[in-house]
Amino acid sequence: MTGEVAGTILVTVDSLRADARSRAETPTLDSLADRGTEFEHAYAHGNWTPFSFPSILGGSHVFEDDGAIGVASPTLADRLADEGVRTGGFNAANGFLTTHWDYDDGFDEYDAFTDTNSWLGRKLAAHPTVQGWLQVGASPFRRRDDDRERVDASRMLDVEDRAVEFLDEADGGDQPFFLWLHYMDTHTPYVPAPRHLKATTERRGAMLGMLYAHLRVGLGAGVSDGTAAELHTLYDATVRQVDGSIERVLDALGERRDDTMVVVAGDHGEEFLEHGHLAHYPKLYDELAHVPLIVDHPEGAGGNVSTAVGLADVPATVLDAMGASTEGFNGESVLDAVVSGEEPDREPVTSIAVRGDSVTQQPIPRRLADGRPLVSARDDRWTYIFDPERDDHELYDRERDPGEQEDVYPESRAPLDALVSAAHDRLDALGGNGDDGEGDAPDDVERQLAALGYR
Repeated sequence: MTGEVAGTILVTVDSLRADARSRAETPTLDSLADRGTEFEHAYAHGNWTPFSFPSILGGSHVFEDDGAIGVASPTLADRLADEGVRTGGFNAANGFLTTHWDYDDGFDEYDAFTDTNSWLGRKLAAHPTVQGWLQVGASPFRRRDDDRERVDASRMLDVEDRAVEFLDEADGGDQPFFLWLHYMDTHTPYVPAPRHLKATTERRGAMLGMLYAHLRVGLGAGVSDGTAAELHTLYDATVRQVDGSIERVLDALGERRDDTMVVVAGDHGEEFLEHGHLAHYPKLYDELAHVPLIVDHPEGAGGNVSTAVGLADVPATVLDAMGASTEGFNGESVLDAVVSGEEPDREPVTSIAVRGDSVTQQPIPRRLADGRPLVSARDDRWTYIFDPERDDHELYDRERDPGEQEDVYPESRAPLDALVSAAHDRLDALGGNGDDGEGDAPDDVERQLAALGYR
């Protein structure tokens, strides 16, 4: 049993919380988890996309090379391409995952769908909630022959179509393939197709009411528990929407499904007032760091793994399964755990954020020079968070306090030495201050980032 596969599909879903499947109808993800291996304690290495993704598609954590964001060499796609693997990457318009930050490196086919150069594209990018109203208004009048969503506000269908084309072109060939898809539906603004919302809540007129919640937030009217709950319901419906798209992509595999490994992960989580805010501001609590990670391998033993792992293990696992070298990559392959069902041996998992003068400072810091770093370290029970500039320590026992509300630092029962050591090692590995302009991007990408709330 070698564990090598002929193809791998890596699906990343922006802002996908670890508990998303417990709230939404997700038959595709449920099936992958049932037949594959689910990592119960998987953690992102940063609180948002530019801090998390360098570890998912590259060999090092964010800031380790020069203190700037962007993926560093070696990249996962580069290494696979060198081994003769056909590579395709399709990102649903996340401006942080573009050619500007080298996320196309190694991909034979790549598209980020960030073209907002048209007048209409610029207007919609500047006012993303308008896209939601257009989706609602157009739904009764626009029909698709394939029964999919009628308005593609999230670029989900663009990603899906390119993915299916990539798989169709690879059909019948002997060349191994690697396909990466990144969905944005679960990122703000949450705008599901009405049919997914109807399947998620019994409330009549839910879409108009919940878009009103978006409007209240956008106007700075404050966020009550009720408003947060309505937004969370919209979020749940987008999870269901993504699940359907993943199913259609996997269906395109046909007979190759038996020789293909499928990996699904969130790049970070999402907050709904658990610690006082919405979305993913610079914090490192579980609602932002804890993400789903499912590995469905043709030879997998199945079941759950309780050891804490980080998303840096994803590229190493893909390379291992594709028969490529993992040299130069920070993470460790979990392929043995997937195939044998045995628990891996791991050090605490670290995550990083950069906080400005306030949690909600705009623009959100993209460089180390823009604020002060925060770091966390986790094992399968404990969370340690450290602010080195203020010498501030937090410790949470997630077994007794899963919401991380009661700071118990210092707690003698916690393995503090290991957690503190891991946190300091992560801080010590940071590169320069990143004050080199790499946080800036071309106008079309900056417009897309503004549409996502990154002003």
